[in-house]
Order: sequence, then C-alpha cells, then structure tokens
Amino acid sequence: MYLPPHDPHVDDPMRFKPLFRIHLMERKSATVECMYGHKGPHNGHIQIVKKDEFSTKCNQTDHHRMSGGRQEEFRTWLREEWGRTLEDIFHEHMQELILMKFIYTSQYDNCLTYRRIYLPPSNADDLLKPGLFKGTYGSHGLEIVMLSFHGKKAKGTKITGDPNIPAGQQTVEIDLAHPIQLPDIENLRNFNELSRIVLEVQEQVRREQQEEEEGQDEEEGRFRQGDSQQVEQPAQRDDAGAEGTEAAGAAAAQESAPTSQPFVLPVGVISRNEDYPRTCRMCFYGTGLIAGHGFTSPERTPGIFILFDDDRFGFIWLELKSFSLYSRIKVSFQNAEAPSREAFDEMLKNIQSMTT
Repeated sequence: MYLPPHDPHVDDPMRFKPLFRIHLMERKSATVECMYGHKGPHNGHIQIVKKDEFSTKCNQTDHHRMSGGRQEEFRTWLREEWGRTLEDIFHEHMQELILMKFIYTSQYDNCLTYRRIYLPPSNADDLLKPGLFKGTYGSHGLEIVMLSFHGKKAKGTKITGDPNIPAGQQTVEIDLAHPIQLPDIENLRNFNELSRIVLEVQEQVRREQQEEEEGQDEEEGRFRQGDSQQVEQPAQRDDAGAEGTEAAGAAAAQESAPTSQPFVLPVGVISRNEDYPRTCRMCFYGTGLIAGHGFTSPERTPGIFILFDDDRFGFIWLELKSFSLYSRIKVSFQNAEAPSREAFDEMLKNIQSMTT
C-alpha cells in the first residue's frame, strides 16, 4: 500500500507499507502471508476474482489485535497514519473525522478487493503532464487525486476518499476554455474581489451552455420539420468554428500569459499548508464537488484552478473559503499505462459508478 505523507507535508514522498506477500513453491503451488498488524507475517489467502481483480483475506485476524485493546490500536494507527498523537489534535471536528476513518478502515482486517487502475494518457499539448497527485483536504488530511485531460476539460478524480466524497468521484473539474486573469497582488488579498471575478466567469459559462442547448433544440426542431438537408452542413461548420474558437482562445491565453506572476491566498481562505508557491503560471475557472457525510446532497461549486509549475497546482473552493495544494507523486508504476484512451475512460466511469 502506498500511503500519502503525513498531513500537511504534501511535497514529502509517499510511504510504502506491505500488506501481503506470496511465496512461490515448486509444482505451481504457493503460500500467502498477511503482513497486516504488528505480530509479523501470518496465514492469508488470495483469490483471483476475474480479470484485473483479486481479493485478499487474512486467516488469522487475531494477529492484528494488540494487548492494550482498541485504544492502543487506535493510538498506534494515529502515529503511523497521521504522524501525531491524539493530544496534538485540538480541533474537535478533526478528531471526529479521524476516529471515523479508523473505525471504517480497521473493520476490514486486510480482507480487501483490488481492482486495476490505469494512469491517464498524455498529449503533447496538455497543460501539464497528467498523473497522480497528493492533495490537502482540510481536516480529512492528504488524499490521492488522478489528474486527466479530456479535450477542453481537465478532471481530478479521487483515488482515495473520505466520509464526504468517496474514492472514484470527480473532486475538481477545470474548464480550460475559460482562463482567469488574477488581479494585482494587493487586490488578490481581497477575497471579495477574487470571488467577483470567478462568479462573473461562472455566469458567462452558464450563458454559453444555455445558448448551446437552445441552439441544439432549435436544430432538432428544424430537423423534425424536414429541413435537415438545408441546416445540417452549416450547423457542422458552426460547431467546428465554436470549438476552434474556444481551443484557439485557450491556446492564446497560454501564449499571452506571463511565464509567472505573483500569487498569494486571499485573506480568510483557509490552507492546511502555508508553504504554498508564491508565484503561478496560469489560472482557470473550475468547479469542486462538495457533499455532506455519507456523500449526501453532492453539488458542484465554483472555484479557481492555479497552475504553479510542472508538479504542483492548487484549487480555491470559493464556497468553503478553503485552499487545496496538490503535489505530483513521483513513484514509477510499471505496467500502469492504459491499452487505449477508451479503456481509460471506461475505467474512470467504472470507479465512479461504484460509489454513486
């Protein structure tokens, strides 16, 4: 298991923890050992469920227990998972979230099902190289997000989740057709000024979507009236022209934007990590997914995506007045490339459907 670094040290390397091991024997037989717990390797089992999926089971879960009971297990888990003691955590809401995570993860006793995930394919014109990133999520600690590009959109999909937004959900979406020009550094400190800029872009996006839907309805109406031959060809030119204009606009924004500009978080925006970059390359309008505990009442809310460099980006959640900082995972994963773009898109759809 690859664990993120201790919160909020997002630039630190991932931590490696073995969960099971397989001893290959003669005559195509093998023994499996569970590595979970603190009493050393013990008897386990692995079952191949279907292609790209397998399950692990511990046959001696008593090896996971500690003499001091659940309290000792919790304190040990807290030191390993969070790098701190319960006395270090003063925030009552954070204590509640951490306890929930311990109860949730410890109940499985290393009896888990694994499904293959692919790394996102990349193109030469991507804003930055797609891949896996560690991100700060307030009291939830650090989580793993997969950044992928889909035409005029970039998507951040949760690989690890929390009690509000589970793994598999699209945590952020970046609209590459709508770059945002930050105000000067003094005005940037004013949250209301940044909020005004982002909400203006949100309204522009809403109008464009409405016009596009109305245009589609009008075209369908003409088609039903038997005028398809007259409108089909111009409509195709219009669509291509619109896409070309948006793509050209994004490209022009990248070319005209300065290589770097000063950046500071607006006053009142909460950040787990104050050691964020003080310069950025580009910003785009985006939306972030928020929900109550148990993924109740999910909704997409406006925000701003900040590209710092090739390995770091940020997202300001306007409604939460919160900032997430993301740093690239630089571990090399073998045989993780998707066989095709379609296979990657299908995988994204499948992991999202498991949690909806």
